[in-house]
Amino acid sequence: MADINDKFAKHKIIPVIALDNADDSEKLAEALISGGLPVAEITFRTAAAEESIKRVSKAFPDMLVGAGTVMNAEQAKRAMEAGAKFVVTAGFSKEVAGFCFDNELPLFPGVCTPTELMFLAEFGLKVAKFFPAVQFGGVATLKAFSGPFTDMRFIPTGGISDKNILEFLAFPKVLACGGSWMVKKEMIAAGDFAGISALTAKAVELVG
Repeated sequence: MADINDKFAKHKIIPVIALDNADDSEKLAEALISGGLPVAEITFRTAAAEESIKRVSKAFPDMLVGAGTVMNAEQAKRAMEAGAKFVVTAGFSKEVAGFCFDNELPLFPGVCTPTELMFLAEFGLKVAKFFPAVQFGGVATLKAFSGPFTDMRFIPTGGISDKNILEFLAFPKVLACGGSWMVKKEMIAAGDFAGISALTAKAVELVG
């Protein structure tokens, strides 16, 4: 887990991706890598997620590819077997947590309340996805959380863009931020992978 946390901290941005067509997955991964960001959270919001993770993991074994929006242990199992190196959930699920712990698969559950953070603490988790970050008060909420939860670090996701990411990253408890502004669905649908690579490069430069 420490190794993956170090990688997140190094890259500072985790692209959150929804792919409607697995045929786009390798081209998108290549665009991210060429833009300087070899990280991807491919969400289970679409039916193409599992196949996309499988293709990217095979084509780019050094890329840090994970599964997002995982809702149950069955999806977590499919994600792991497809090659996902980490799992992200919108909220906390004991079922998903149990599977991930049993299989030593890094898990980053979503939280937006102190009660949820206490669940994570009970399970020994030290990093939480703060979701939806902007809608639940942004950095001010993270600062309030960090009073009682001194050991917890966060990956804010939801409403993050090039306009506010530096504000989040400036808070020491933020490990990295999840965002999708460099991997917009309309750009993927249009096959504008050069544009995605350019936006990714700008994002990397911004947070560098």
